[in-house]
Amino acid sequence: MKIFYSESFVDYSSYTFNYAKYCIKENQSEIPEIYNKGFLPYSNNVHLQHATYYFARSLRINIKNFKESSENRRVNKKIAELNPSFKLTPITNFDISNKDFLSFCLDYGKNRFSEGLNAERLNYILKSESISHIFEFEIQNKNVGYVISIIEKGTLHYWFSFFDMSYQSFSLGKFMMFSVIKWASENNFNFVYLGTCYGEKSLYKVRDFKGLDFFDGNQWNSDIKLLKIKCKSDSEFTMDDFKQDTDVFLERLTK
Repeated sequence: MKIFYSESFVDYSSYTFNYAKYCIKENQSEIPEIYNKGFLPYSNNVHLQHATYYFARSLRINIKNFKESSENRRVNKKIAELNPSFKLTPITNFDISNKDFLSFCLDYGKNRFSEGLNAERLNYILKSESISHIFEFEIQNKNVGYVISIIEKGTLHYWFSFFDMSYQSFSLGKFMMFSVIKWASENNFNFVYLGTCYGEKSLYKVRDFKGLDFFDGNQWNSDIKLLKIKCKSDSEFTMDDFKQDTDVFLERLTK
């Protein structure tokens, strides 16, 4: 892998000159290490020629600490009457040009993705070098959900998910995420990565699942109380907060 930095915002008054951290994957076998270092796949620039990863506050399930929660059991009980099922398909055996599949994903993205999802970006994501499998969910022989995933040597990234909104009252989205995590647990995986964790809207992941760690910029941290505080204050973050976090880290280094 190759790690590089790109200039970000500047605040000369506090001598803060930010450089965003990125990583380029050179080999698929690097996937576990890339995620372990706090990187996630970047898909906002469809013109990038290399598999690029960005550095962020990401969230993962440490499978050795995972167990079903009361919310998981509630969701399973609620949707059980529909008898949902899923299968795992290698990306090499999946028709990513299928018009029904593409329309399904684009319709969902239009309504649910704050940053938007057009055909060009979806095509770029589906042709990513890193994608390895797609989870396909069915109810009564009808496709109701897909999870685009990256799987490599005990590491699974639950990257993009799409589901039929008509089943929202059955918490289909939650059921899909739990099903994938449980599958990973039953198949002796080490970690399931769930993407970024910023803002209060991300806290559903924190409330619903056990065995969570978050990447705090330096290491994986299991202090969920701290994570909740960070998420609830993300929109109010200031340069004073940045300075305080930096001071705390420097103080740790001197101990």
